Amino acid sequence: MIEVSLIYKYFPNLSEQQQQQFAALYKLYDDWNSKINVISRKDMANFYERHVLHSLAIAQIVDFEAGDKILDVGTGGGFPGIPLAILYPEADFMLVDSIAKKIKVVEAVTEALALKNVKYQQTRVENLEDSYNFVLARAVTEIQKFYPWVRKRIIKKPRATTESDFRNGILYLKGGDLKEEFKDFKHHVRFYPIQDFFEEEFFDTKKVVYIPF
Repeated sequence: MIEVSLIYKYFPNLSEQQQQQFAALYKLYDDWNSKINVISRKDMANFYERHVLHSLAIAQIVDFEAGDKILDVGTGGGFPGIPLAILYPEADFMLVDSIAKKIKVVEAVTEALALKNVKYQQTRVENLEDSYNFVLARAVTEIQKFYPWVRKRIIKKPRATTESDFRNGILYLKGGDLKEEFKDFKHHVRFYPIQDFFEEEFFDTKKVVYIPF
């Protein structure tokens, strides 16, 4: 049985609208997945754990603020952008992917959920001109390739209202042993094990990687 209650377990203060939006996600993606294979079919049985909750691990690291501009690169069918857009309705999200059919799913889900804070575009990140407070991605490619793609898209000016030490930067979801990938990376990086926030076994090797600017 597909259980949206897993989301409510870790995020108990959702509004009624947010609860309804999260509850609606499974049917929307299940329907689209039967037409366009945007999610591994074996993963649909664990949809809320492996896609929605995994996306929301970023919210355990930083609270997006009203007016923050957030770019989700290589969003696929909308992860991590759509779950985070539900959670942070006052932040503005741009979801991009180079594959048209994936953006078609993002468009349909955004419209079905009436997410006014989500925009989307079929493009490569290198073609964008706007700047953002945060760039998000979920295991798009190795960081040595990803960083040059997005570094010019991040606003260097500090967030004016933040009460935390989280500056603008990259928030990257990735699993496994990351020592080899990051050993020659020249920039400051923080690694946050997701198992510190969520108890499910799936997250034992998963991390949120934060690269401040």
